[in-house]
Amino acid sequence: MQKAERVQGKRGKPVGNVTRGTTNPNRMRRLDRWLAGPQAWRLRAAVDPLVVDLGYGASPATAVELFERLQAVRGDVRVCGIEIEPERVRIAKPLERPGLSFAVGGFELPVPGNPVLVRAFNVLRQYEEGDVAGIWGLVQSRLAPGGLFIDGTCDEIGRRVTWVALDADGPLSLSMSIRFGAFERPSEVAERLPKALIHRNIPGERIHAFLNALDKAWLEAAPLASFGNRQRWTAMCRAMRDAGWPLQDGPSRWRLGELTVDWPAVAPSYQGP
Repeated sequence: MQKAERVQGKRGKPVGNVTRGTTNPNRMRRLDRWLAGPQAWRLRAAVDPLVVDLGYGASPATAVELFERLQAVRGDVRVCGIEIEPERVRIAKPLERPGLSFAVGGFELPVPGNPVLVRAFNVLRQYEEGDVAGIWGLVQSRLAPGGLFIDGTCDEIGRRVTWVALDADGPLSLSMSIRFGAFERPSEVAERLPKALIHRNIPGERIHAFLNALDKAWLEAAPLASFGNRQRWTAMCRAMRDAGWPLQDGPSRWRLGELTVDWPAVAPSYQGP
């Protein structure tokens, strides 16, 4: 993998590396539900409803799904799928329609204007940890006022999903969304943590303490299992909040197998120079 100083590329060239491109239809549904739910206000308030799906992969299916889901939030949304591999863009071009387009590019975001939402899923996972801060900063610099950059990771069919949400000033939160029945303990999502955190799940790091606390609260809520995993997950989240963990949202999101925590509670203890 290239180091951060080389990820910037040459003038006029897309910024980034070609990724494996693995994707599946409906893989991003959990994140899309969050963008069209508690984060929908950003798109509704945007002067220019421009959204970027960065690094959509070998198939444009998830970019098309994002466009269709966000249309329900704002009918004049414009979604541009960006891929650094020209052949992937060529394959996607026949699917273009008013409001949906595809272009060759990378983290420089070669779109007119500043996007209000940028989604990069399973992209930074294929870079070095040291590259993350520079890539984050580049994308953040392109956001519209009130804009959001989502750096996330999920498994092959979208049952275990995590993402970091950033605005122009920095990371805001870490979210995780897990399909009930797809785990025994919440900490199993650790293998799908974003690149900024996946190597920090070790003693002494905040993310490690957070996941351990989740497991403890999940096990303590075991008596509620007979009422269903939704009730048990909700009880776990409530216990985490009562213990002082700064969880956002509430039962309406928790019942989906989702939770969001303020970034400072899980941020790496050392983030480099």
